[in-house]
Amino acid sequence: MTDYFNICFAAILGHEGGYSDDRRDRGNWTGGEIGHGELRGTKFGISAAAYPVLDIVNLTVDQAREIYRADYWAKIHGADLPPAVALVTFDAAVNAGPGAAARWLQQSIGAKPDGVVGPVTLQAVRRYCDANTVRSLVIDLLARRAEHNRTAPTVHIHGLGWSRRLFRLALDVGAGLAGEG
Repeated sequence: MTDYFNICFAAILGHEGGYSDDRRDRGNWTGGEIGHGELRGTKFGISAAAYPVLDIVNLTVDQAREIYRADYWAKIHGADLPPAVALVTFDAAVNAGPGAAARWLQQSIGAKPDGVVGPVTLQAVRRYCDANTVRSLVIDLLARRAEHNRTAPTVHIHGLGWSRRLFRLALDVGAGLAGEG
């Protein structure tokens, strides 16, 4: 059986990069807002805003992997999704939070957007993919995320980077990094 978590983790880690302490990024502040709390940064996509007591600078890849598995992959039930959908939803969870990722997935499949991936959402994903294609679901997920990014208050600072990330993600799916594209 293929270990899609580690395949997806490696792809996302490539999008996230190393340590950053950009003062203009609210995620780098322990208070979750620019100028609130301590500027502790983000590393491997693990932010001071989400993990205010974590030693971000000294975070290892293995520690990041366990955080990703517990706080993002498990919450979106990545192992229960088609691989390409798992990659795109997992990346959205890391970038915007598991609740937002779940809502975009639910909206894409016509399910009630409650922000929690559970049995009802998983069943709806299976029904959607039986009636349509995984590719159409991935395209819709990416489009919803692009629309969210377009209207974000810091799009003038981070928008180009967010767009690059979505295009790299689409290429990852197309290259089959998460199985069926």
